[in-house]
Amino acid sequence: MPSVLRIHHIALVVHDLDDALAFWRDTLGLAAPSIEHIPEQQSEIAFLPLGESELELVRPTTTESGVARFLAKRGPGMHHVCLEVADLDGMLARLRERDVRLINPEPLTGEDGRRMAFIHPESAFGVLVELYELPAPAG
Repeated sequence: MPSVLRIHHIALVVHDLDDALAFWRDTLGLAAPSIEHIPEQQSEIAFLPLGESELELVRPTTTESGVARFLAKRGPGMHHVCLEVADLDGMLARLRERDVRLINPEPLTGEDGRRMAFIHPESAFGVLVELYELPAPAG
């Protein structure tokens, strides 16, 4: 049965990753991040572990991406909440049954095997919601 397991991460969009890290890592003392360049999403991201969840800092690397348009329109700040789910396909079916507007009607799959889809903010009271299904552990 599809269910929400936890908040996987909260994403913040930023103009400058180094400036953001100076606050979140250096000032607040969050753990050192892993930084990734994601060409297909036209962004650079830093995940800072925080208990059972993470804080994701997202900096667009082009002016054409959805994140860049979001940043230009709304400025830096919260971009989305990501929920880890069990059975992403089942969750998407449940959402479709309830006429929830989905940005991704079919899951996308990342290089690491995680599957994801986004719920449109129009259906989530103004919040962009990402759903993650992590790959099963190997072995």
